[in-house]
Amino acid sequence: MAKSFTVKLKRSTISCSEDQIRTVRALGLRKVNSTVEVSDNSANRGQLNKVQHLLEITVKK
Repeated sequence: MAKSFTVKLKRSTISCSEDQIRTVRALGLRKVNSTVEVSDNSANRGQLNKVQHLLEITVKK
């Protein structure tokens, strides 16, 4: 069974760079407090690392 992450957008992207805004959108997050589940792979880990200051990340097994 593959691991996955539950990601919740906790802070607004208003003062972020355009690159960070695009990364948040690519993860599937649209509004503050929206939640998505992403799979555990290197591409998603890189995206989560880039905008980790905006997110709340929990690991699902």
